[in-house]
Amino acid sequence: MKKYDVVVIGTGTAGSTVAHKCNSAGKNVAIIDHRPFGGTCALRGCDPKKVLVGGAELVDWNNRMKETAGLDRDTTINWTSLISFKRTFTQAFPDMIEKNFTSHGIDAYHGLACFSDDKTIEVGDDQIEGDYIVIATGSKPRELNILGEEHIITSDEFMELENLPGNVVFLGGGYISFEFANIAARAGSKPLILQRGENPLKTFDSDMVDVAVEASKDAGIDVLTGHKVTKIEKKGNLYEVTTENEKQNTFTTDLVVHGGGRSANIDELGLDKGNVEVHKKGIAVNEYMQSPSNPRVYAAGDCTEEGPQLTPVAGLQGDTVAENIIKGNNKQVDYTGIPAVVFTLPPLASVGITKDDVKDTHEVIYNDRSSWYSSKRLNFNHAASKIIIDKQTDKILGAHILGPEAEEVINIFAMAMRYGLNASDVKNAVFTYPSVCSDIEHMM
Repeated sequence: MKKYDVVVIGTGTAGSTVAHKCNSAGKNVAIIDHRPFGGTCALRGCDPKKVLVGGAELVDWNNRMKETAGLDRDTTINWTSLISFKRTFTQAFPDMIEKNFTSHGIDAYHGLACFSDDKTIEVGDDQIEGDYIVIATGSKPRELNILGEEHIITSDEFMELENLPGNVVFLGGGYISFEFANIAARAGSKPLILQRGENPLKTFDSDMVDVAVEASKDAGIDVLTGHKVTKIEKKGNLYEVTTENEKQNTFTTDLVVHGGGRSANIDELGLDKGNVEVHKKGIAVNEYMQSPSNPRVYAAGDCTEEGPQLTPVAGLQGDTVAENIIKGNNKQVDYTGIPAVVFTLPPLASVGITKDDVKDTHEVIYNDRSSWYSSKRLNFNHAASKIIIDKQTDKILGAHILGPEAEEVINIFAMAMRYGLNASDVKNAVFTYPSVCSDIEHMM
């Protein structure tokens, strides 16, 4: 039995943050992962996905500007080359991360972690005891409970495909489906998104989503809502996807991809033996990110019930957990002004409240920006903004942007909301021109 001040399960953003901060404060730290070190964002999520988006953006630029710039042909992604480029970001990363841990004196363990009691973790043949145990195991594709589910590949597997087939069905209308469908369309594939409910991208403002869906359709992506997938059958080299809405429908495709949401990756941790309470969305935590049923245990990131499942949130939660372990419970996570973006082409970015939360005391300023200079010079046919302001306080309550560089412009609004700037302060700020940020004055 080896004893540590802090045992961290998971090597992604949340777990790495906790491990390094506690180590820097003089704590004896161990970190555990049964997958390659680095976590979802760096290896299987945000970072490699954005590399693929970069390839799609290049194709999109070329094809949008072909006539205006006098280019002589359309272009598509060479999928095999793009995947090879993506691997230059992911292949060496696990070893680099592990060496970084060990060089700082953090003990690294490979294997599946499981509680044997409220303070002890089993990893293979090792027994590890921690004064504090931090769970930061992230999320995984949720079970869809569909007949023939074994024929579905995950986003992890999608990003490792050596070749992209001509037809791809994405199940679910969330981030994963829309982002990868936009990539696949620029790689010459014909994507279809099947959404069970009527509202895709449910966490975003529905008016803005409508514009994003139209942009996706114009890119050659079919988006069907109200289609409940009931069965997937393999027929030779193809798959038949059966859905129900007003009638039964069958779609034949080369590939079926899981885009139906994610759930906390906690099933194999033996949390009952660790006396760790679990709620529907994930590990239960109090305001200090601490388990109310086992005070030795803290949790951070997508495995918890708290906060949106975003990499910056995992970092904030990890930082909070580390400080509360080092100094005693004194810090809570501030979720004010946390932006989110779905990397469609163009991207859709959002912060704060949406259409569903608007009250009579709010001013809603909507603009179709497709004819604005920042959109027109790039031949973007779809661009819009919606800013929501409290009439009484002049505070920005929500901002939603679809169009070029939306993922960057939203940070201005997120910062204003987090630090309490008035809408008039932001409107009167001076930005470089011509730039998309110089549109902010007119968005408001």
